[in-house]
Amino acid sequence: MNLHEYQAKALLARAGVPVPRGSVVLAAGDIERAVSEVGGPVWVVKAQIHAGGRGKGGGVKVTRSPQDAAKAAHQILGMNLVTRQTGPKGKDVHRVYIEQGADIARELYFSVLLDRATSRVTLMGSTEGGMDIEEVAAHSPEKLVRVSIDPITGMQPFHARKLAFALGLKGSELKTGVPLMMAAYKAYMECDASLIEINPLAVTKDGNVIALDAKITIDDSALYRQSAINAMRDETEENAAELRAQRASINYVKLDGDIGCLVNGAGLAMATMDLIKHHGGEPANFLDIGGGAPKERVVEAFNIILADPNVKGILVNIFAGINRCDIIAEGVVAATKEVQMKVPLVVRLEGTNVEEGRRILADSKLSIIAADGLADAAEKIVSATRGVA
Repeated sequence: MNLHEYQAKALLARAGVPVPRGSVVLAAGDIERAVSEVGGPVWVVKAQIHAGGRGKGGGVKVTRSPQDAAKAAHQILGMNLVTRQTGPKGKDVHRVYIEQGADIARELYFSVLLDRATSRVTLMGSTEGGMDIEEVAAHSPEKLVRVSIDPITGMQPFHARKLAFALGLKGSELKTGVPLMMAAYKAYMECDASLIEINPLAVTKDGNVIALDAKITIDDSALYRQSAINAMRDETEENAAELRAQRASINYVKLDGDIGCLVNGAGLAMATMDLIKHHGGEPANFLDIGGGAPKERVVEAFNIILADPNVKGILVNIFAGINRCDIIAEGVVAATKEVQMKVPLVVRLEGTNVEEGRRILADSKLSIIAADGLADAAEKIVSATRGVA
């Protein structure tokens, strides 16, 4: 789960990370109040969306008077903001963050994340703050510094000092920079985060180090024990179909293709998408209904897939272990009748109660294309969807 910048900064501040004073605005009538609360002489007005590149898209304005700050906030609130991460449709801005400006001497990059290569929480920093870290990694990898944290000891001051020295911090900068890094690690662990990114990490002209921008991603699997953070969820920033799937305990990710996939098991779902592409098709989604899926969840999975107007056909691929083929077949039949299926449907069943499942499909007298094996299923759905408008 992603958080807005102002939410991320609130969590960081609670852990002891220095952040500029700011106030969030949800309605135009609160803009003047927020401007007054923040105070000058510089106000930075920022659109709050779950996407990077806001400044280049016109979603960040630096102003030097209360009147200009209020004017910028009115302009940004409600605008459709298009960035490199939103795609051409952009995102509507429902929240604006008004923040006190900082007297910046230089900008750095800092993050706390899980490095899958080492299986350890890792501090990462760069002197190239304010830039896309992907660009730095691609073109100047030597400017990325990593410090791995041993899970037995946790983060120690020497870890922070090692990174601080690599970033060129010295004197009074070290006195604020090292505690900031320690506090960010504390926030990472306490919040069950998978990423804390501060970009830029600003060194001010008076020698302080502060979080000028912040991004936090929370591990979805830990949200059950992070009720306060879960309450921060902004559902308007999430894909409606993915949110609907989550509520039904379905793992779903929308893709750009036209062949819907309904599969049990993440690995099998990936293999299914690979074979669809191998036969010249494009998957419209990743969908894993999970183990022991009841008939109602199968029906909901069909409804979610068919809500995508790009879908021209559906491939159901079930290898039943925990699941039972007869239960899946009943769900397929119920869904086909309920949604009045108008696109080709290919079903491949294997595993527990497979013969009963196949009998249920055959007895339904519905237009269901049976497949013998995964390769056959992928070939049949690709062939069936060609020429479908």
